[in-house]
Amino acid sequence: MSDIIRLLPDHVANQIAAGEVVQRPASVVKELLENSVDAGAAQIILVVKDAGRTLIQVTDDGAGMSPTDARTSFERHATSKIRSAEELQSLRTKGFRGEALASIAAIAQVEMRTRQADHDLGTRVLIEGSRVQVQEPVACPAGTSIQVRSLFFNVPARRQFLKSDAVEMKHVVEEFQRVALAHPGIRFRLLHNEQELFHLEAGNERQRIVHLFGRKYDERLVPVEESTEFLHVEGFITKPEFAKRGRGEQYFFVNHRFIRSPYLEHAVRKAYDELIARDNYPGWFLFLELDPAWIDINIHPTKTEIKFRDDRAVYAIVHAAVRRALGRHNLTPSLDFEPEPALLATAQSSGPVQGEPPMASGRWRPQDLPMRGSTAGWQQLFDLGEEPVKQHDEALPGQVPQPAEEGEARPAPTLHGSNRPMFQLPGRYILAQVKTGFVVVDQVRARERILYERSLRSLEQGSGSSQAQLFPVTLELNAADHGLLTAILPELRALGFDLEPLSGRSVAVNGIPAESGVEDPTELLGQLLEQVHHERGSLKAERHATLARGMARSARSSAVKPMGNEEMHDLIDRLFACEMPYFTPGGKPVLITFGQEELDKRFER
Repeated sequence: MSDIIRLLPDHVANQIAAGEVVQRPASVVKELLENSVDAGAAQIILVVKDAGRTLIQVTDDGAGMSPTDARTSFERHATSKIRSAEELQSLRTKGFRGEALASIAAIAQVEMRTRQADHDLGTRVLIEGSRVQVQEPVACPAGTSIQVRSLFFNVPARRQFLKSDAVEMKHVVEEFQRVALAHPGIRFRLLHNEQELFHLEAGNERQRIVHLFGRKYDERLVPVEESTEFLHVEGFITKPEFAKRGRGEQYFFVNHRFIRSPYLEHAVRKAYDELIARDNYPGWFLFLELDPAWIDINIHPTKTEIKFRDDRAVYAIVHAAVRRALGRHNLTPSLDFEPEPALLATAQSSGPVQGEPPMASGRWRPQDLPMRGSTAGWQQLFDLGEEPVKQHDEALPGQVPQPAEEGEARPAPTLHGSNRPMFQLPGRYILAQVKTGFVVVDQVRARERILYERSLRSLEQGSGSSQAQLFPVTLELNAADHGLLTAILPELRALGFDLEPLSGRSVAVNGIPAESGVEDPTELLGQLLEQVHHERGSLKAERHATLARGMARSARSSAVKPMGNEEMHDLIDRLFACEMPYFTPGGKPVLITFGQEELDKRFER
């Protein structure tokens, strides 16, 4: 029997390898742009015709290549980036596999012109289907220019799988934007069918985002910055009110390399959980810098997948950075269509909880987010100017109440404007007048928000108020629920549960959280265990948020009862003492405002 195993010719092997590296014209754009960046270019020009089917040309003013390097660069596994496998641990360049140019040359007609700055003449190489047609000296500017024509000319089946020019050009623009975002210090131009689509001057990250996506993004961006000894995170996120139904602009860069990471995406989405609806998506442009030894980018030829040595730590730092950015900038909508001075003063005075130690850059906690420094001042929104504000009753926004002299009884704070009428509409709504209209508050959702934040504080402080049961209730749990309850028992006690483990899988409930609003402890404890089962998180902050959401759900089952004026004022007082009074933990609105302009519009004035 004759031998049947043989070595494939180089040009056939290159065509097979090209299937992984070059999937469409955008793949060529990505590889050529990244090569220009690695060459140290200060300016890169991308010219595309017919969405890349006819021509893709990248010109840069980088280091250029010698005649020998120009020819060798088209060989498989030829690279200037690494010399040994150990150098993968310190890699900061885009490319390192040495497959891109060989793969492109296998399925296209490629012409390269390159010259080093200290040489008088450059080199021209013409290669087609992996076969070198011409190599000769040529006069050309310093740097490198590569033209890729007739993509997939020798693989017609692959060409048939390309989409319309509009679709393929969309992918080209996406790759161009990713490289341009990662390197704002480089000038970029993109021309398609002789029309200039982008002309980007060198600048900072914010300027690059605005130039790429439009001036409207300047007001949408919130800066993010977090530094630890392990990881540095910076960049921008979009304000919650600009969340979209589609995924929109979501970019992660690790050491200036664009990556896709559902794991990190989850970290950012969790930070927005209380601010946007679950079917909406925020935007972000986040740049992560860490030691290359802590990551592995040699996962896939496209190099958009990455592995972290300590992915949980990266998750926690990214989540904390986004949460802190959202809290630091007080991203909450105003009660009125025009900001009221009282609300602005309250927002500007927001800061860390009194007594909370300052956080060093290397000692952070995911739950360390700024909270309201003062709960006073919101009442002035309801004060229509007929009564003076009594400073001795309650501190103004931004002021810390002064302690009473020893032995002196401090008068109880009074609600400014508490004599203003509020109305409880049939069902569950409270209507109150504000300076420029009126506000409608969903009292059930208000209680849900209040209970959520109070539960979080109880978990942070390790103690919460408890309401003793007149007759303790004994629960018999299954093995899974008993194991889960045992694991989170300290946190349940911090919420206000008075639980006593009995023999077997039984537990006695002697008390429940005071403000739970649920009379049946079996129902409340069952809700919490079910919530934790479905949303079990690996981080303490995630467990705390899950338990707090479970407690907040109990407010939904509380009956809507008639309320007096003082009760309604008390509810709104507690609502606006919350860090985020405008939305439930699930992102649904707690209140709706109607301004004078809206009323005039409705009455067709």
